[in-house]
Amino acid sequence: MAIEFRRKLYKRGSSFETTIPKPMLFALQEGRKYHVVFSYDTIANKWYVKFEANQKPSVEEKLR
Repeated sequence: MAIEFRRKLYKRGSSFETTIPKPMLFALQEGRKYHVVFSYDTIANKWYVKFEANQKPSVEEKLR
């Protein structure tokens, strides 16, 4: 059984946006900043989503 998420694509100004579903963020640390990387595989015709931790520590991390 595959898990599938559908998100609404909406227009905002001159671009289109969507949100990342909360269940996909389960492994990320709260309070830490991340970059969301979308990559497209032309051979498989599939999109992949990857999360990369921001190298700069947040203000909350500096206070610990």
